[in-house]
Amino acid sequence: MQKKIYVVGMLDAETCAKVENAVKAVAGVNNCVANFDKAQVLVDFEGADEAAINSAISSLGIEVLN
Repeated sequence: MQKKIYVVGMLDAETCAKVENAVKAVAGVNNCVANFDKAQVLVDFEGADEAAINSAISSLGIEVLN
């Protein structure tokens, strides 16, 4: 399953890399691509808890909008 998550506070490539690493660490996540220009995170996952994915992003000080 793929999900597009819109965020606020992801301002540069370094922050994108941190988001990608945090989300990829969530069990069940297959891939993650963050894009600060579009303010979105694309997550490919199976069996992962969506709340855990959002929490991984929020833990970095980035607001999840959806």
